[in-house]
Amino acid sequence: MKVAVFSTKPYEEAALLAFNKDFDHELVFFKEPLTKETVSLAAGYPAVCTFVNDSLDAPALKLLAEGGTKLIALRCAGHDSVDLKAASANNITVMRVPAYSPYAIAEFTLGILLAQNRKIPNAWQRVQTGDFHLNGLVGNDFHGKTVGILGTGRIGAAVARIFKLGFQCDVLANDLYPSAEMESIGVRYVDRETIFTKADVISLHCPLTKETKGLINAKTLDMMKPNVYLVNTSRGGLVDTAALADALESGRIRGAALDVYEGERALFFRKLSLDQIDDPLFKRLIKLPNFLLTGHQAFLTQEAIDAIATITLTNISNFSIGKLDKNVAVEKYS
Repeated sequence: MKVAVFSTKPYEEAALLAFNKDFDHELVFFKEPLTKETVSLAAGYPAVCTFVNDSLDAPALKLLAEGGTKLIALRCAGHDSVDLKAASANNITVMRVPAYSPYAIAEFTLGILLAQNRKIPNAWQRVQTGDFHLNGLVGNDFHGKTVGILGTGRIGAAVARIFKLGFQCDVLANDLYPSAEMESIGVRYVDRETIFTKADVISLHCPLTKETKGLINAKTLDMMKPNVYLVNTSRGGLVDTAALADALESGRIRGAALDVYEGERALFFRKLSLDQIDDPLFKRLIKLPNFLLTGHQAFLTQEAIDAIATITLTNISNFSIGKLDKNVAVEKYS
């Protein structure tokens, strides 16, 4: 198939080209994100391939359909960037990559949490100036602490295993579909309020839906223990960022480590200077010593990149022969 690939980065293009030798699709790469402003680039392409911060709302989808597009091949698991109802109304199929490497994101989740708790970025900055004082670098053991996991799909389950089996934590979880496997290793499913009030670490691994948008807000932050760490490697919109900034500044919670950000669409996956960033909330947050942010890189391992490329190309091939028995995006949650 002829495919327009949007928001392409060099590492993605290399992987797609390498694995496409087994598929022989006609891939055309665009650095630009796919939005209603750039949708004209996709005219004449029966398939487009997009990533997490492309914006496929109803107007963009209507224009895509008018240009002849029949397939959106997502290079990610989440499909909150696509209005699925509008896609269906325009006879556009949406396919995704439901599982590539949950370990990539799970391991990164632990990485940024440990970096924040043990003040590793601060320590490295000091060492670079010849400062080896340890004042202000005191962290906490995670061994035996209570950890709350919101969402126990493949990624959340991998995180739960690390905390439960690796750190011997008391792991509490919340999911619409409790996992018998998780329960078999001692993970206990509870309501969200119990997690908010009991956990020393809260890690977010749920999809962004109408029901979960702003899940972490002023009310839920007020419920949390003052020593809690919040970790989000899922979707930025799960967190009310202004409320989080207030909680961090006031010392209401101990710290937050995020790989996603509510306003990331205007920032991430490009090189900017601070002068180019018109986001007062972002600039407020990055000055806080108890806040750590990375640029949506939790997925970024070679294993994950290769798997995403292979599954995406397979999805396109399956669509071309009418095989739609797997990886079609459906609205599972409210």
